[in-house]
Amino acid sequence: MSFVPLDPTDNASSQRPEPSGLHRRGFITLASGAALAGGAVTSLAAPASAATTAVTPVAAPAGTPTAAPAPPAPAQHAAGEPDFGPNVYVFDATMSADTIQSTLDSVYAQQKKAQFGPGRYALLFKPGSYGVDVNLGYYTHVAGLGLQPGGVSITGALHVDGDAHGVGTLTNFWRGAENLHPVPKSGTDRWAVSQATFYRRIYLMGNLLLDDGGYSSGGFIADSLITGQVNSGTQQQWVTRNSVVGHWVGSNWNIVFAGVDNAPATSFPSPPYTSETRSPVVREKPFLYVDADGAYQVFVPALRTDSHNTSWEARKPAGEALPLSDFHIAGAGATAAELNAALASGKNLLITPGVYHLSEALRITRAGTVVLGLGLATLVPDGGVSALDVADVDGVKIAGLLVDAGTVSSDVLIRVGPDGARANHRTDPTSLHDVFVRVGGAGVGKAKQSLVINSNNVIVDNTWLWRADHGTGVGWTSNTADEGLVVNGDDVTVYGLFVEHYQKTQVRWTGERGRTYFFQNEMPYDVPDQASWMDGKNRGFPAYHVADGVREHEAWGLGSYCNLTTDPTIVSDRAFAAPHSHGVRFHSMITYSLGGGKGTIAHVINTTGGPSDAETNLAKVTSYP
Repeated sequence: MSFVPLDPTDNASSQRPEPSGLHRRGFITLASGAALAGGAVTSLAAPASAATTAVTPVAAPAGTPTAAPAPPAPAQHAAGEPDFGPNVYVFDATMSADTIQSTLDSVYAQQKKAQFGPGRYALLFKPGSYGVDVNLGYYTHVAGLGLQPGGVSITGALHVDGDAHGVGTLTNFWRGAENLHPVPKSGTDRWAVSQATFYRRIYLMGNLLLDDGGYSSGGFIADSLITGQVNSGTQQQWVTRNSVVGHWVGSNWNIVFAGVDNAPATSFPSPPYTSETRSPVVREKPFLYVDADGAYQVFVPALRTDSHNTSWEARKPAGEALPLSDFHIAGAGATAAELNAALASGKNLLITPGVYHLSEALRITRAGTVVLGLGLATLVPDGGVSALDVADVDGVKIAGLLVDAGTVSSDVLIRVGPDGARANHRTDPTSLHDVFVRVGGAGVGKAKQSLVINSNNVIVDNTWLWRADHGTGVGWTSNTADEGLVVNGDDVTVYGLFVEHYQKTQVRWTGERGRTYFFQNEMPYDVPDQASWMDGKNRGFPAYHVADGVREHEAWGLGSYCNLTTDPTIVSDRAFAAPHSHGVRFHSMITYSLGGGKGTIAHVINTTGGPSDAETNLAKVTSYP
């Protein structure tokens, strides 16, 4: 993204150079739509006591030379332990806190500013208590190895800050924490992130701040218990699913809850909370753990319907434990042929941190297959192939992966089910958890479609499909990508749908009875002119399009923004396009023209609502039809 901050007193003010060289949307708004400059923002709607943070970044004096950090020493795995490779660090409570802290600090120093770097790391803690400070940089995944979150206590801090880019966290992508029990010394942890992040299965004894006082752009919490106050601060949008919070404060554009106990009730548009008390169907993400005998297993949580609260509080987790012997552990240098041979032999895959170039798609044909990535393991399809191709079978689980488009355009990066898939998977659906896609940014990348779902009953649980707006290989004719998500299957449910900058429709839905809980979108910034961006006779492409023949569909908490920096006169006639039918329902929608009105969204949905333009940046529609 390439927007710079606005003067807080004037939505139509001219742009000025953005501090720290960031290229992402650079402001937040109150519900009224008034812009706030990042330097002037404090955590919104919070009592003074909530502003206490676990860690205060200290900036080096101006002009101080900075040496490149030394890479972390490769991880060593003890005899009898699985060999997870050099980038998976396994800690146990008998190790000294200083030794653990030294490793944590070394990984963070390497990853702090490595937004498009090759490093990938997993930090795994065996059951016990650890008095350490866990600070997560790019492509870093921290997890406890207990069956319950309470099995691993972090009594220092577990946090993400904005210190990599000065104040602000608009590019704090690609990192996550799960299955831990933080007990911060200060009483408050900070999780100041944006897209492609996860905070899962966390039992936090204390408060949680979701910003650092600067700009922030949305994230995902699931299956977590937070005993204190959650303060969303400057977060423009956020989604929380199947969790418990002590109290929630803060709201700007679009805050969504599904199955969250103690969440604010729906009050959109003022404040812009959207809260569904139950999640209709969900499966939690599979995770690695160590059993009472010290053996590694992967726990696959059971399907839940009409649920709320966590999957684990005051109960034994329901699901299936798979021994690690059922998994092929993929490490550095693994080829597509090796991984497909393992899949064909009936093995699941555990993909350790790294970047894997694929000469052919990984073909998942066996029902119940688990593909679990650690440390944001990254798949790069070369030569125009797909990265993942899933058959129309029951119960496939794919989790913890980043797919990075290759230099030769792929038709589809991830396909779930072949064209025309028709099987019913209601009792055992395929699910995708923390599966992210990137087209460009780390280099030239091309793909016509990022994620295509043809199978029925699929669950998508947190995804960011991103045609890069900054980085390397970025431009209208460089990182080409038509569509982010295409859903042809019936009864598909998505929690946490982030899709940005595709050149045609961002999300296209033709299947019946689809459901989306939270949608965040930015239209492409770099459209060269109106003639290059026409959907038939309509100006521009919709961000979210439900096909004309669909009879039933429902979505909650949707936001689409334009920032047409190349030509601000360009118009999108509508952000959301759908049949005008009582069976197709939308709740809590906003559109915004960023940059003080760079580009126009003429209507929020069909011909209703809007405009969002230079005069009226923010538009809202509570329900449709």
